[in-house]
Amino acid sequence: MDSYIDLKNITAEELKHTDLDRVDIDCSPPDLEPQRQYYFMAKCRQIVKAQSERLGRPLYACIQTFGCQMNARDSEKLDGILEAAGFVRTADEQADFVIYNTCTVRENANNKVYGRLGYLHSLKNKNPDMRIALCGCMMQEPAVIEKLKKSYRFVNLVFGTHNIYKFAELLSQSLESDRMIVDVWEETDQIVEELPVERKFPFKSGVNIMFGCNNFCSYCIVPYVRGRERSREPKDILREIKRLAADGVVEVMLLGQNVNSYGKTFDPPVTFAELLQEVEKIDGIERIRFMTSHPKDLSDELIDVMRQSKKICRHLHLPLQSGSSRILQKMNRHYDQEQYLSLVEKVRTAMPDIAITTDLIVGFPGETEEDFLETMHVVKKVGFDSAFTFIYSKRTGTPAAQMEDQVPEETVKNRFDRLLKEVQEISALKAERLVGSVQKVLIESINDHDPSLVTGKLDNNSVVHLSGTAELIGKIVPVRITECRGFYYYGTL
Repeated sequence: MDSYIDLKNITAEELKHTDLDRVDIDCSPPDLEPQRQYYFMAKCRQIVKAQSERLGRPLYACIQTFGCQMNARDSEKLDGILEAAGFVRTADEQADFVIYNTCTVRENANNKVYGRLGYLHSLKNKNPDMRIALCGCMMQEPAVIEKLKKSYRFVNLVFGTHNIYKFAELLSQSLESDRMIVDVWEETDQIVEELPVERKFPFKSGVNIMFGCNNFCSYCIVPYVRGRERSREPKDILREIKRLAADGVVEVMLLGQNVNSYGKTFDPPVTFAELLQEVEKIDGIERIRFMTSHPKDLSDELIDVMRQSKKICRHLHLPLQSGSSRILQKMNRHYDQEQYLSLVEKVRTAMPDIAITTDLIVGFPGETEEDFLETMHVVKKVGFDSAFTFIYSKRTGTPAAQMEDQVPEETVKNRFDRLLKEVQEISALKAERLVGSVQKVLIESINDHDPSLVTGKLDNNSVVHLSGTAELIGKIVPVRITECRGFYYYGTL
């Protein structure tokens, strides 16, 4: 064998091509990131290899992801590290290593995880060598950590959102110990992205451009568990996207809790619009998406950049939450009904063909019938292409959970049904307009229910099914829309 590699002498760029089986793990680990994490990946490989030889089979790892696109992207990183460590991926929870990447936006998301842990405990009783890890937003809640320490001692590893990049190091500790390892940080300003990633799709990818949130909407737990806003350096983002393009990616989704406030902390500041212009210049990238946009930060500059762009998708997700200015103030959203409608008018004037989607909450504390009718008014006036409609869920730890005038369940259900009916009727009418037109479609997969069909996404994020074979997957092709089925289309090449 060639001589061992000391990672202290390897650059971040060279790491991706380093043979982890040749890394010197007898020396002390590097202090510098991401070299330090590659050292621990190499160490994990040795441990996994030894256990695999003892068992006479590969070690299997399973990741279950709950929550948003940012969690899905985090899971791709965890997958990449597990693969580098020598695990074979599986969707079966009867694996040697199971990790839950958790969401905590709603309390029932927490309860779902506790329920699944009961099932994992029964599996671990049959396989004592099994390892269980928990990470993600739910782990940033002190009450959750206390509950895990008290009632779920069989969990091997617990870490949060701020130190997810340390997974290889924590995995190494866990594989060498039988005690529960808990490593949750309250806050960080560190961003480490130069780590292995196992993408779900070879032709499209999420790209984190910022982390955290400064908005503190009164119903939302995210700023408390994801921390304050931190933007990645533009050069690092662009380098990552260039690598993705070279690897066959044609569509990127720029991710952040509030992408419109990207770059405000830099000196001098860099706007999200400026970042988009640089991404557009990258050869090979044909489609650019982003989420999520906060209405209070959507600038005229961004609208103009979108208008002129040949690559930014004609789709804007612009959460409204409520059409009542009074409720919006209670929600701490920093805009009112008039400002939101004015913003939509600006966007539609610049891009008449754009699809606008939204989020709506029904039954926020103190919401009256008049407030609800204001929401209905905005929904009708804007004519959203689609909307995610939620019944308000009291979230412990947020200001809204302490508010009086919680709306009776029966009233909320009635309003929710009325709103959903209105949203669906408008969406159906909007969708019908595309029938007969030719649209560009990124083919993403063989259809789940009919293998003679392929499924793809329109520029506006709608789903379309058409006859085709696996050779089309990853290609952007022109498709004539022949039929609308409400939430999806049928078409022909």
